[in-house]
Amino acid sequence: MMTADAPSTRPSAAPDATWSPQQQWLSLSADGIQLQLDLADGLLKLAHLGRIAPVTPAQHRLMSAAATPQASLDQLPPNTLFNDAGLGFAGYPALIGDRDGRDWLTDMRLSEVACSTDSLGAHAQLTLADATSELEVLLSLTLTIEGVLRQSTTLRNPGTADYRLEWLAACCLPLPNRFEQCLSFGGRWVQEFTETRHALSEGTFTLENRRGRSSHQRVPSLIVGTEGFSEQSGEVISAHLAWSGNHRLLVERQFDGSTQLQLGALLLPGEQVLAAGASVTTPEVVMAWSDTGINGASQRMHRTLRARLDWPTPNKPRPVHVNTWEALYFDHDAERLEELVTAAGDVGAERFVLDDGWFVGRDGERAALGDWYLDQGKYPEGLGPLIASVHAQGMEFGLWVEPEMVNPDSALFRTHPDWILALEGREQPLGRYQCVLDLTRPDVTDYLFARLDALLSDYPIRYLKWDMNRDLTHAATQSGERRGMPAAHAQVQALYTLLARLRQAHPEVEIESCASGGARTDHGILRHTHRVWTSDCNDPHERTHIQRGASRFLPPELLGAHIGPEHAHTTSRRTSLAFRASTALFGHLGLELDVSQLAPRERGELRVWIERYKALRGLLHGGVSWRLDCLDDGQHAHGVVSQDGEEALYCISQLAMPRHAIPAPQPLAGLIAGQHYRLELLELPEHPERRMKQLPAWVQAQLSGEPVVASGEMLMRTGLALPVLDPEQAILIHLTAAHDVD
Repeated sequence: MMTADAPSTRPSAAPDATWSPQQQWLSLSADGIQLQLDLADGLLKLAHLGRIAPVTPAQHRLMSAAATPQASLDQLPPNTLFNDAGLGFAGYPALIGDRDGRDWLTDMRLSEVACSTDSLGAHAQLTLADATSELEVLLSLTLTIEGVLRQSTTLRNPGTADYRLEWLAACCLPLPNRFEQCLSFGGRWVQEFTETRHALSEGTFTLENRRGRSSHQRVPSLIVGTEGFSEQSGEVISAHLAWSGNHRLLVERQFDGSTQLQLGALLLPGEQVLAAGASVTTPEVVMAWSDTGINGASQRMHRTLRARLDWPTPNKPRPVHVNTWEALYFDHDAERLEELVTAAGDVGAERFVLDDGWFVGRDGERAALGDWYLDQGKYPEGLGPLIASVHAQGMEFGLWVEPEMVNPDSALFRTHPDWILALEGREQPLGRYQCVLDLTRPDVTDYLFARLDALLSDYPIRYLKWDMNRDLTHAATQSGERRGMPAAHAQVQALYTLLARLRQAHPEVEIESCASGGARTDHGILRHTHRVWTSDCNDPHERTHIQRGASRFLPPELLGAHIGPEHAHTTSRRTSLAFRASTALFGHLGLELDVSQLAPRERGELRVWIERYKALRGLLHGGVSWRLDCLDDGQHAHGVVSQDGEEALYCISQLAMPRHAIPAPQPLAGLIAGQHYRLELLELPEHPERRMKQLPAWVQAQLSGEPVVASGEMLMRTGLALPVLDPEQAILIHLTAAHDVD
C-alpha cells in the first residue's frame, strides 16, 4: 500500500510505504517494525526505528527538538542518514572525496522521494543533490517482509570533471543516546568470531580491514545496544556489511551525545575515481532491530537470508559430508580412497568431497595451484571410477578447488607471470606459497571459467568447495589503463561475476565459500554460494564459541560443522565423540576424519549420530534459533524451536569447571507458554555417578523410562535442573508437544 496522506500508525502485517509531501514524513513498516524519517528542510533525520509507534510528525518535532548549548555553533548540525560537513557537522562524514582539492565539502539536500511496496517489503529511494559540488546521492532503503532494514548508497557525478572518492558510507545510521555498548567480532585462523564488548564513549571506535577478503581478524559486523544487552534482553541493532573485501565499521559519539554508525567498503588510494557522468554503488548493509536481545535481531537476519538463497534443488535436505582432507591430505591412493568411500557410505554419509591433491603436480602445498588439470598418475582412468564408487554408496560427489590462487611453481605462472596481482618493482610476500590471480583481467577469468566448466561438464560434480587461502597484499593490476593501481575492490566484484557466470552455466552445482576456514563468511559471498566453512578448527570446545558468533548473522544450515577426530590437530585437545557430535549437530553436519580407520564400536556410534542428524535436520534447518543466557560463564546453552512451536532441541555444554557445585536451573526460550512438552534426554555423558550422588529428578525419571512432561511456561520461567557436567561435556534435550496432557 502506498499513500500520499497522513502517515498510518496502525500495525500491519503487510509491508507499508507512506510518503507525505505536505508533512515531509516518510514511513516504512513490515512485520511489526517501522522506520520513520523526518525529511523537513531537505535533511534525512531518523525519527524512529523499532516497533510500530503512533507518533505524528508534529508530535515528534515538538518533543524531540533539542536545546543548543553555549560555546557551540548557533544551531547544531543534525545527526542524519547522510552526515556531511555542509551544515557544520564535525564528525566523520558519510562522503569523503575531492576534485583536485576542490568540492571536498558537500551539503546534500533531498531532491526526490519515491516509495513502493511489493512481496519483498517496503521500499524507498531518496535522492539528494548538491549543486555546488555537482554531486548526487541515492539512498536505497528496503524494510523487508522479515522486518530487516537493507540499505545501499549510490554516488553520481553529473559534473564535468573527475571526482576522486575516498569513502562512501553504505549506511550512516543515527543511534539512540541510550546505546552504550558495542559488540565486535574478530579473531584469527581457527579462532574465528571472537567477541569483544566495547563501551561507547565520546570519540570514534573504528574497525578497518585491509586484507582483501572479509577476513578472520575483522568480521564486517557490529551489534550496538543498551548497557548490558545479552542474548535474551536489551535493545540492540545488529548490522552486517554484505561484502567480501576491505571494509570500515565505525561508531562515533559527538560531544553532545549524538551517535552515528557507519559501515562501508574501505577504498585504497585512487581505487575509485568517478569520471563525468559515472556512478558507483556501495555494498549493501543488513540491519535488524530488537528489544528482546540479540536473539530477536538474529532471527530476523536468518529469515531474510533464507528467503534470498538460491538453492540448486529447493527443499533438499542438507546432506551429510565426508571431506577427505584430514584423512588423505595430498596422498590420493586409489585403494585408500576406496576404503574411505565404503566407510563413508557405511556410516550414512550423503556427499563425498575430494579435497586438495587431485590435480597435476599437486603433491604438496608449494606447487601446481592454477594448473586445473586432473593428475593422470593418480587417476589414470579419470575421476569416473571414483565417482562411480561414490554413487554406488548412495552419495553425490564434490570437489575442492582454489581458483583465485596460483603457485609460482606452476605451469600457469611460468606462462603468465603477469596474471597475478602485483606491483612492478616491489617484492611481494607469499601466503601459503601462493600468489593471487588478477580476476579483474578477462583473460584470467576466462581461463578459470573454462577449466571449471570443463570439469563440471565432464563429470557429475554437484558440489564445489571453493577455497581462498591468503590475504591480498600488493593488490594492483599489471595490465591496462589501471596498471599499477589498486584493484582490491574490483577483485571482489570480479569474483562475484565469475561465481555468477559459473552458477548460470551449472545451476545444479552447490558452492561452499571456504577461506582458510571462516575468512569469508558474509552475506555478500552468500549471494553466489550456499554454505560457508565456518572454521578449520573442529575442536568442539573452540567450535562452540565460533558457531555461536557466526549464528548471530547466519542460520545453522549455512554453517559447515564437521565431526573431527578425537585428537584435534588444530588444538591438540582430546574430546569424546558425543561432545564433538553434539556441537556439530547444530550446523550443516559433516565428517572431517578418516572414517575407515575408526574402530567398529566408534563407527557404530557415529552412524547413530548421523541418523539422529537426519531425523532432526528439518527442525535444525527450518526452525527458530535461540541462544540462551547462562549464569555460569563456562556454560553455553542454545537450541532450535520449530516454527509452530511444536518441537525443540536444546544443547547445554560445559566448557570449563562449573561455577558452583550444583548448576543453576536453565530456563529455555521460544516455547509456547500454554503448551505442554514431553522431554527426551538424547545425550547424557557416561558415568554420571562420578560427578553426582544423585541425578536431577527429571533425568532419573528419563533413565528409568518414565515419561517427563512440563509446560512451556514452567520450562521458560523456572527452567531445568541440570546435571553436573565436566568440561567438554554436553547434554541434548528433545521436546515434542504433548497434546494428550491437560
